[in-house]
Amino acid sequence: MKKALSFSLAILFAHFVSFSQNNSGKLVLLHTNDMHSNLTGFSPEIEYSPCVTGDDNTLAGFARIAAVIQTENKKNPENLLVVDAGDFLMGTFFHIFEEDSGFQLPLMRQMGYDVVALGNHEFDFGPATLTKIINSGLQNGEIPSLVLANVEFDKKSDKDDSFADLYNIGIVKKYQIIEKGGLRIGIFGLIGDDAKQVAPNAAPLEITNRIKTAKQIVKILEKDEKVDLIICLSHSGVGIDNNGEWIGEDVELAKKVKGIDIIVSGHTHTVINDPIWIGETPIIQTGSQGKNVGRFEININDGKITSAKYNLIAVDDDIYGDCNIHKDIAGQIKLVDEELLKPMGLGYYKPLAETDYELFCDEYGVLDSSNLGPLIADALYYYVNSESGESTDVTLIAAGVIRDKFRPGNKGVQTVSDVFRIVSLGEGEDGIPGYPLAKVYLTGRELKNVIELLLVAPKMKPSYYCFFSGIEVEYDSGKGLLKKIKSIKIGGNEIDLSKKNQTLYSLTANSYMLEFVGEIRGMTLGLVKVKPKNQQGVEIENNKTTWIDFDKDKEGIQEGKEWMAVVKYLETFEDTDGNKIPNFPDKYREALQRFVDVHEKK
Repeated sequence: MKKALSFSLAILFAHFVSFSQNNSGKLVLLHTNDMHSNLTGFSPEIEYSPCVTGDDNTLAGFARIAAVIQTENKKNPENLLVVDAGDFLMGTFFHIFEEDSGFQLPLMRQMGYDVVALGNHEFDFGPATLTKIINSGLQNGEIPSLVLANVEFDKKSDKDDSFADLYNIGIVKKYQIIEKGGLRIGIFGLIGDDAKQVAPNAAPLEITNRIKTAKQIVKILEKDEKVDLIICLSHSGVGIDNNGEWIGEDVELAKKVKGIDIIVSGHTHTVINDPIWIGETPIIQTGSQGKNVGRFEININDGKITSAKYNLIAVDDDIYGDCNIHKDIAGQIKLVDEELLKPMGLGYYKPLAETDYELFCDEYGVLDSSNLGPLIADALYYYVNSESGESTDVTLIAAGVIRDKFRPGNKGVQTVSDVFRIVSLGEGEDGIPGYPLAKVYLTGRELKNVIELLLVAPKMKPSYYCFFSGIEVEYDSGKGLLKKIKSIKIGGNEIDLSKKNQTLYSLTANSYMLEFVGEIRGMTLGLVKVKPKNQQGVEIENNKTTWIDFDKDKEGIQEGKEWMAVVKYLETFEDTDGNKIPNFPDKYREALQRFVDVHEKK
């Protein structure tokens, strides 16, 4: 009897110790977000050398991130958790081959990632393609746990069935349970409202209400799973208002959903140097493209964070990278070279041009000061008018599709990989990445109305800010809606903006942007009437008919892309220093002002 009693007490004591350990402990959380397939460091990428330190100014690179994880793992092997808050794909040449190669997810698991959330850019090519990417990754080895909670599938369509199957077999989950350092941790993923809006190709699956979903998941994790810590990988984001206060969807999430212990944020590419504390919930984010790794060391006592220490680790040339990871990535570079670039007469490391100054476009900065936006608009103008056998009056590019910048680095040499990273979004039907360039025709009045809307759109969302070429505009910012523009010049000649002028003017942009032009009437509830037309003045019914064919002697449409336009434009620059590499001209050192606000002159 005494032995039985002793045995029972031993079990009770063991249970008590286990509970105490699971309710208290130390956790070291390493996190990233918005990596966008930046497997290599940049830029210029030609200078990236992760197996040597002290010789370049490049940032990021998976070999360096792997080294950061390995260093931490040696110090805290039982307490380390590594996560990513989404948009790990899409942004470099590497993402093009993911559907067949399934390279990145197994690589991330090899680096040490435990859980990865799905963001909006994972759905850029649709749920079926994302399914193929994940399945290809599984064929190559183990992948991190994948999470996304606020999603529902369309019962009437089979286009998202394959992705739904990944949930059914547990490859993708609404939440994941991880045990680290004696802690039972619940981790779930969300896609935010803004991210949902810029993920049209996620259809027919639906991104559901993130607040409602988060409350449901937190309740399950607390009541049913009895976790000690809840982490949300929220691809939603934060921002700063005019008073310097933190705002945004993840701030709202922390306020409205009780029980989330840590929000690892993403989507807005925001560098948060110190956690944003909303009550007892910290929000953390690293910026983007793997330029930083966040390190959050916390101690938990009775399910509460009792101490926390946070810092961002700069992923730069001070870090000696994992050379085995670098070697594996070199194999993918060879694939990009052989399958994509060499057939186009290009090379991954072949110099295109060189610059001794930076060209930038900061979506959340002063966009009027961008010198990169005008260069890309000019590149589109040159490309269409010189390479397509057609002509265009006006070209435009939106700030939201400009993803990076040209950096001079040590030597200034820019390659095609640097160009593509800047304008990498979208796809057409030719197997070559990038949105097809498209052209529509508008009357002078319609062109005015489009530009009127584009003048005010950035106040709603900075990514709507547009850069133009081939056009000069005078406007008065003090005037009301649709009354700001005073004059428009095309080719140096002022055009008639009255309704009686039925002359058609051609406008070129990527196909995604021109779909917006066609939807203006509906978006403004009929207030603004714009009817995109073809050259003959017939209203466009099929957007594909607007795509520009860059080689009419070949069957089908030979698509042009923004990144290809920039490559061709850089090749036209003059070699001013005699080293057989074209130099960026001085005219782009400062922003080119093609829109003049006459209100400021009054």
